[in-house]
Amino acid sequence: MLLALPVYSHALPSDANQPIKLLADKATYSERTGVTSYSGNVIITQGTLRLTADDITVNLSQQRSINSAVATGRPATMQQIVTKEKGLAKGQANKIDYNAVTGIITLTGNAKLDQNGASFAGNVIRYSLKAGDVEATAGGSQRVELILPPNNSTNQSSIR
Repeated sequence: MLLALPVYSHALPSDANQPIKLLADKATYSERTGVTSYSGNVIITQGTLRLTADDITVNLSQQRSINSAVATGRPATMQQIVTKEKGLAKGQANKIDYNAVTGIITLTGNAKLDQNGASFAGNVIRYSLKAGDVEATAGGSQRVELILPPNNSTNQSSIR
């Protein structure tokens, strides 16, 4: 049942070739539904990918590849090196929903995402592992927060 997990690794090609390590207090699998559930301080690592949560449910296709995975926690976290240029993407939320078909990660509830010096915060953040696109949505009276690092290409020699 763990053989399907390499689909998580859309970022660095080498991640898919790395061994998977899963730690949890409990794991259950239903052959009939293709649903695998992990609970109790769940940690999944593969290459640069690290996903932590209180509970993770994985929906498998008939070919035993991942269709989707949902992680919940206080908070659930994910991190992965997207590319050498973009560096490490780190996210956290009450719920992390991963769609293996589209490569989209949706962080919901107190969502935060940091990548390449930029920081996004909102109620819902949709992040594409394939394209690196980010969409943040606020909820209720909240607002989306975006923090961008200064441009390092500015000539600093003229400032003394």
